[in-house]
Amino acid sequence: MSEDNSPAEDPVAAAEELLAAVEDPQTAEQDADSEPLPEPVVDEATRAELARVYALLLARAGETQVELRLDATRRACEILGDIHTAAPTITITGTNGKTSTARMIDSLISAHELRVGRFTSPHLHSVTERISVDGAPVSAHTFVRIYDEIAPYLEIVDAQLEAEGRAKLTYFEALTVLAFAVFADAPVDVVVTEVGMGGQWDSTNVADAQVCVFTKIGLDHQAFLGDTIEEIAATKAGILDRSVEDSPAPEPVAVSAVQDAAAQAVLDEEAARREVPLAAEERDFRLLDRQRAVDGQLITVQGRRDVYSDLFLPLHGNHQAHNAAVAIVAAEAFLGAEDKPLNQETVAEGLARVTSPGRAELLRTGPSVVVDGAHNPDAARVLADTLAEAFDFDYVVIVLAMLADKDSDGVIEELHRSADVFVVSENLNSRALPAGDLAEAAREWVDEDSVIVASDLNAALMKGIDLANSVDAKSPGIVVTGSIYTVAEARLLLGRGEEG
Repeated sequence: MSEDNSPAEDPVAAAEELLAAVEDPQTAEQDADSEPLPEPVVDEATRAELARVYALLLARAGETQVELRLDATRRACEILGDIHTAAPTITITGTNGKTSTARMIDSLISAHELRVGRFTSPHLHSVTERISVDGAPVSAHTFVRIYDEIAPYLEIVDAQLEAEGRAKLTYFEALTVLAFAVFADAPVDVVVTEVGMGGQWDSTNVADAQVCVFTKIGLDHQAFLGDTIEEIAATKAGILDRSVEDSPAPEPVAVSAVQDAAAQAVLDEEAARREVPLAAEERDFRLLDRQRAVDGQLITVQGRRDVYSDLFLPLHGNHQAHNAAVAIVAAEAFLGAEDKPLNQETVAEGLARVTSPGRAELLRTGPSVVVDGAHNPDAARVLADTLAEAFDFDYVVIVLAMLADKDSDGVIEELHRSADVFVVSENLNSRALPAGDLAEAAREWVDEDSVIVASDLNAALMKGIDLANSVDAKSPGIVVTGSIYTVAEARLLLGRGEEG
């Protein structure tokens, strides 16, 4: 997950908040050519059932209350019939770019007429977004049905753990088990999982991945993963381990994005120690070319088995082009037989269907509003580069709201050159950084007159729109960023909450 997604203090209130964001199915409209949307909640009974299940999940220890273990999740998966081995798995870890890369791999493999189950985190609007089959979130009906089927088994494992003096299954552990259960029920041909945090002891690591993918590794979650790039990379390399007896994937392969030298050295060492072949970007494959295009970019990738030319990627930014290169090579590793390349047209079809909500996403025009979930300095740097390249803004209002445990100073350092003015605020998360504290941090980098404080995100958006409309600029833009929670709230306020 690109950011912690800990449950709210009141599970029932949080569940009700989720349901308040579900659009009335009678008013939902969808273009015939648009991406499939999640199946709507069809009646009040289903709404209530989803709230009940979500409250039960939220009542468990949150994602910031990490248990350094795999055996609890494994125990639940095993008593459910080894659901974690029901389909071959591709696992993605890293610091930034995991969700986008997972969505690209999903789309590429789906284009090859395989059924894909995808587990990612966090979610924007509904917990059902985390578990996708056939490229779309599972329905509320399926989410509730499978949870109720596995709940007695979760209770068995909870009781065993408590008898051993250990913590019950956490929110994320239970969700991981639920995801594997949904995929086994579907059933799917392939599972694509995004690591929640780290790798070695993340609950997704109960599945022995056939392809292990590393996106760019940076500093984040230091309290759990370590204070150095080397420590973090070593923990993430844990996805290379084989934890299943008679592993369904005894000879995995690894694919890595471009890394800092220190991280790459650790990955190379850890892969060699486990005798896992590792394909590294710039060493074994590369992005050869990219050109800006309407609503995206054209890219050419030198894979391990072929050159894939002039592929349309409907996402903005150099980082997404590199994510696509990694995804293509991961798909090559998974799908390719006897070193045969992938079909060019199928690769093009897969990439052309990719979406990544909340990542440099243009939500409206007149004035333009872009949302991006950048919440650490590396992601903020990428956002600044993407704004300069992909959007022709001549006046930029940055609406910023962050969590208190994130590096706000580092984020502002990367963004301040892109901003004509900051409108700082707070999102609704219980761990939100107070707007006054964020304003104080911003004033370390820009003039005091360039920092405006808004009491909530709705007020911040309104102020941003007022500023953009009143300024003498040909192409003003509003950029909402700082947290995935900030993005989710902005999407709801702008009427895009149904498209998570």
